[in-house]
Amino acid sequence: MDLSERVAVVTGGASGIGRAVAATMAQRKVKAVALVDQSPTVHDVAVSLNQAAGRDFAFAFEGDTTDEAFRSSVFDNISQRQGLVSLCVSAAGITRDDLAVRIDRNTGKSRIYPKAQFELVVQVNLIAPVYWALEMIGRIAESRAARGLKRWTPEERTQGSVVFIGSISSTGNRGQIAYASTKAGLEGAAATIMKEAMFYGVRCSLIHPGFTDTPMVRAMGMDYVSKNILPFTQLGRLIAPEEIADAICFMLANSAVSGELWVDAGWHAPA
Repeated sequence: MDLSERVAVVTGGASGIGRAVAATMAQRKVKAVALVDQSPTVHDVAVSLNQAAGRDFAFAFEGDTTDEAFRSSVFDNISQRQGLVSLCVSAAGITRDDLAVRIDRNTGKSRIYPKAQFELVVQVNLIAPVYWALEMIGRIAESRAARGLKRWTPEERTQGSVVFIGSISSTGNRGQIAYASTKAGLEGAAATIMKEAMFYGVRCSLIHPGFTDTPMVRAMGMDYVSKNILPFTQLGRLIAPEEIADAICFMLANSAVSGELWVDAGWHAPA
């Protein structure tokens, strides 16, 4: 699947993996990218990416990815200006890490992980990515129906592609009850969407990055990273966002790729 002249939506586009994906898409001649992020810095990032690419391809959209009206407005806007969206990478995500159960040293009482925190992480990391993908698939399905097309056939070119951002934490990770649950949940969502969306010619797959040099990982503190992550990583370093972005664009472009791809730099959790 040639990415040139395609229109993409990338959430979490102001930094980390999302920004790197947009930059890599520009190198692959993508026509346009809706760069979506809750941070106002997304506007400056779009300007920087356009300057680096020597053309205007990145269009900034500031807003909450869990907001249904905002999601619809992004698709409406970019589609009217650039054409039907056929690539979707939902890279926006959060962590709210803590032990699932903790004993208060003073009272001896247990404190369980706050339900409100769990629900927030689920909304941002699981429900939102699924619905950004479904929004794109729904619009592709409508476009096909308007042209009298029904079940997609191999003689047609692939109509669209989705890549979800999982994590090595999907296998379980101490202190990440909410985050790990959402990333594992994306496995079921991606597998189901792949089975259904191929009716319209849309592929869906999932990438599991290891510890990547992003603001989210650096927020752990580099002392923590040096002591608790790098010693268990075969490469001995954090993964560059550009390495993850290259793998994502490979998954978007190669129509034979399905299922899951682990890009973990050889990281293995300590016993």
